[in-house]
Amino acid sequence: MARKLAGFAEDDLRALAGDRSFARGLGYLDAVSGLEVGESSVTAVVHGTDTYEVELTLGDGVSGWCDCPYGQEGNFCKHCVAVGLTVLRRAEAIPRQRAAARARTSGLEAWLSALSRDELLALVREQLAEDRTLRRRLELRAATARSDLHAVRDRVLALIDPRPFARYGYIEYADASGYAQQIAEAASALSALTAGGGAAQVVGLAEEALRVLAEAYEEMDDSDGVVGEAAAAVAEAHVEACKVARPDPHRLAEWLVGHVLGDDSGVPDLDPLDYAEVLGPTGLSRMRQLAAEATRRRPSGWAERYLMECLVKAEGDVDALVELYAQDLDPSGATHLRIAEELQSAGRADEALAWAERGLRDCAAEAHIDGRLVDHVCAWYARAGRAADAVVLRRDRFHVEQSLAAYRQLRSAAQAAHCWEAERVAALAALRADSSRDRGSRYGGTVLIDVLLDDGDLDAAWQEAAGRADDGQWEQLADLSRETRPAEALTVYLRLAESWKEPTGDRAYERLAGLLLGARDCHHALGTEAAFTEYLVGLRTELKRRRKLMTVLDRHGL
Repeated sequence: MARKLAGFAEDDLRALAGDRSFARGLGYLDAVSGLEVGESSVTAVVHGTDTYEVELTLGDGVSGWCDCPYGQEGNFCKHCVAVGLTVLRRAEAIPRQRAAARARTSGLEAWLSALSRDELLALVREQLAEDRTLRRRLELRAATARSDLHAVRDRVLALIDPRPFARYGYIEYADASGYAQQIAEAASALSALTAGGGAAQVVGLAEEALRVLAEAYEEMDDSDGVVGEAAAAVAEAHVEACKVARPDPHRLAEWLVGHVLGDDSGVPDLDPLDYAEVLGPTGLSRMRQLAAEATRRRPSGWAERYLMECLVKAEGDVDALVELYAQDLDPSGATHLRIAEELQSAGRADEALAWAERGLRDCAAEAHIDGRLVDHVCAWYARAGRAADAVVLRRDRFHVEQSLAAYRQLRSAAQAAHCWEAERVAALAALRADSSRDRGSRYGGTVLIDVLLDDGDLDAAWQEAAGRADDGQWEQLADLSRETRPAEALTVYLRLAESWKEPTGDRAYERLAGLLLGARDCHHALGTEAAFTEYLVGLRTELKRRRKLMTVLDRHGL
């Protein structure tokens, strides 16, 4: 019934979030407040490390948005899970809440429609007196509509002024989105002014705004990139205005070089090629002259090299670009790859491969090489029918890196060349010899256990695990062996459960519950359910004062 009313079920939330975020979302059910149900969406606030706003869109399923850092990357986060579960728990009330929302919207529209012009003006004036932000927005729209350049300039500079948001001389993470909103409004006003015939004035105003933004960016936490994105809109407004107003190419070239090479070049990251049409041959030549002078003064400067790269690309001289890249070859092979890609794009495939292979030779001893370079060469070998060469390359990288990722790539190449069985024997022998050096995987255990688990060779993993596996690998091994080796898996679950009895908090309680569920499955496979019941009663008695833990165990049927 809950699924019918809400349009989704718990399984949908788990599929969207993944097991980890879903489990973490369970711990935030008591942190959901302000739930509002609309016609096709639900909004709420979740109190966590900070206060986050969540919106779920309902229809043929569910999708979600949250303004937490993880949610703003497009992920269905734990806060979305918590709101979704709250909706399911209140599913019976959803039709009534939707009807109430429709009634409120309908009533508001009817009331507004019935107001006279004078009454609407009075209402707007009342809101303007109470809402400073709304007043600034409407003032800017009015100034733009009447092409009042002086007023637009004042309002744009007021919008991008960071001081109201920098309470202690620094814009905190929580205030960055509000500042970004105002910058976006300023960018919209600049674009509107260009469309209204004020492009020449916008060029100078946008440059002034970009200088202010670059300086402000040095003193803020823009972890989510919202300010940088809004500043990019101001830069785009500058490009648009330049295309219309056609400023002097020499002056524009000098401004661009000054911005790219100056101390305030952080945000936005301008691409001089966006101005190529406006600069024309005269402006590009002036930029090349200025860039060459700057490079002679500081040959190793990143900004100088970036500018030269842009200009050489604009000229379409591949040999000059290769020469520029070759002056500073990165030890990871990334620069060799860029050269190879440029030559490939120019139709010079043989030269491209030669540079890529040179990169592999130059970086052969490096533990960390740009994986894209190896992928590039292997893909070329595959197209050329040189599968054996791809295996040699992957084998060499595996012996240097000794990682799960390198093992997987070797396995894929060797399977394509029909020689995986022999390659696997040699690779495992190398890992066994290396495990004594305590090289470790990303989890702290040896790579040998990782690859055996990845291969699904559980018997070998059990044989090698003692003294080598870390807790994460032990748990993964137990999870995969509940049915085939329930006694061994049970020993692992009980040992790990002991280590999770001391920590407190939602995460610890969910971890302990997961281990107990694994132990219960093992007892079921062994036919010793009574022993598990006795163990669980003892554990609950021991930890009975932890009420939140008892709630978590109850929820999992423990």
